[in-house]
Amino acid sequence: MATEERTKEILRELHHAVTNFEEEDAVKWAKIALEEGVDPFVATMDGLADGMIEAGEKYNRKEYFVPELLMCADALYAGLNLLKPAIEASGRKSEVKGSIVLGVVEGDVHDIGKNLVKLMFEVAGWTVYDLGKDVPLDKFVEEMIKTDSQVVGISALMTTSMLSMPEVVKRLREKNPKVRIMLGGAPLTPEVAEKYGADGYAKTAGTAVDEAIRLLKMLKEEEAKK
Repeated sequence: MATEERTKEILRELHHAVTNFEEEDAVKWAKIALEEGVDPFVATMDGLADGMIEAGEKYNRKEYFVPELLMCADALYAGLNLLKPAIEASGRKSEVKGSIVLGVVEGDVHDIGKNLVKLMFEVAGWTVYDLGKDVPLDKFVEEMIKTDSQVVGISALMTTSMLSMPEVVKRLREKNPKVRIMLGGAPLTPEVAEKYGADGYAKTAGTAVDEAIRLLKMLKEEEAKK
């Protein structure tokens, strides 16, 4: 087993491999993580995924652009291809997993944030139904019913497109009062998400999975009380 210091070094190198778009390094350090007994789930979340979160932050600060983000994602997947089978073999994934419908609301074609969120959910072992961008309002409802998903995540990057969010929330609730709805995107705040009738708000891709897990736990606790 790797020492605590060595584990930190491995996680740091996995993180750097992603932020520096080094696919070969991601593979190399993923192999080292497995050989030296680092928990593959920890290597994925605190190494690779953490690097991708930083890449997303650099994108928001305009230090990185779409090509750089795509190269970071390539490096993440290169390492993940090695670590994922080990995670599955160990049975150690996110403590709470579910399925989520994701999409960017109608009239909005900005999907970088949504794609980062999708990546984080995939890494955490969730089933993701990705509707893409510019999604008609009823499509969210149709997909929720078709996939029997417990969580729906809706994003918007423009103030004009976010105005249709309350209507989506309303339609989703009419069909399934138990569904947990999470909103995200630059113009939103926790207060706006609450005003729109959503259950949760994700400020960044890095917090989206934690927020969805919190919502699922709430749902299960409510059902247990009945």
